[in-house]
Amino acid sequence: MWRTTWVPVCSFGADDTFSGLYLETDTGYMYPWSREDHYPYRDEAKRETLVTYLEEIADSLEAPSLSTYGKPGIAGGALVWGPPNVPDPDRPWMEYTG
Repeated sequence: MWRTTWVPVCSFGADDTFSGLYLETDTGYMYPWSREDHYPYRDEAKRETLVTYLEEIADSLEAPSLSTYGKPGIAGGALVWGPPNVPDPDRPWMEYTG
């Protein structure tokens, strides 16, 4: 069911291959996807374009208190958004302050 014009952009966890966001290259818009539903959420309203999404991420890194995607942080050497619902003692989440 996955189309060649759909490009996974991010997931909701560092090791998550279950759900995330993908870019539909035909339209330039991003949508959520989940393996549980066996297909991307096409019924939901379009997300922003990849450019808009990346601009908002960059704005969040410049001014973390204004973030609309959760707070940026570092866990296991990777940029993540949190704080996490379930803390991982092996990869503690540390807030990114700019």
